[in-house]
Amino acid sequence: MSYWEFLGEYGIRFVSGAIVTAEQTVPASALAIGIPVVFGLMRLSRSFVIRSAAIAYIEFFRGTSLLVQLYWIFFVLPLFGLTLEKFAAGFIAVGMNLGAYGAEVVRGAIRSVPHGQTEAAIALNLSPATRMRRIILPQALLIMLPPWGNLLIELLKGTALVSLISVADLMFAARQVNGSTFLSAQAFGTALIVYYVMARLVVTPAMRATERVMASRLGRT
Repeated sequence: MSYWEFLGEYGIRFVSGAIVTAEQTVPASALAIGIPVVFGLMRLSRSFVIRSAAIAYIEFFRGTSLLVQLYWIFFVLPLFGLTLEKFAAGFIAVGMNLGAYGAEVVRGAIRSVPHGQTEAAIALNLSPATRMRRIILPQALLIMLPPWGNLLIELLKGTALVSLISVADLMFAARQVNGSTFLSAQAFGTALIVYYVMARLVVTPAMRATERVMASRLGRT
């Protein structure tokens, strides 16, 4: 069987799997962006309790395996009375895991904004919330975007693990096709190409476009 014949027969299954992967990536990305902002700011709090809670979350999710976290959310939480549907369990696990890495990106970016910006905002008598929202965060966001782009690509690839809890994503489709045809090179090679195309032609251009918009708004080239 030629590769084109293979695609003609099984291509629709890979397309369906890629759609599910995209559906997993979108809400997982929302978590992986929202969580870092909250916990990154908490990490900078003067309150020991708030700062400690953020550190506990970040270190736990960075220090343990995403696969184990996924299994805990899907298989173990029901033992404590919290049952999640497999699709929800998948994107929640991936989003929370990558969110822990993103929180450190947020903290580092905010720390990277020149202190003179904060001093100028204080001189203008801006409240702490206003100077963070209007002065610090816009500049920090431009610093965050390149590493965030890397994290979102890692997130896209990390969604492959949800196939292990029977979410019918791209990797699930590849494993099924391989199991029925034993054409490993074609099955996993196709998955490899699709992941690359999604990362290279969707995530990367979107992040670069966002960088250009933010740089323009801040008057930078």
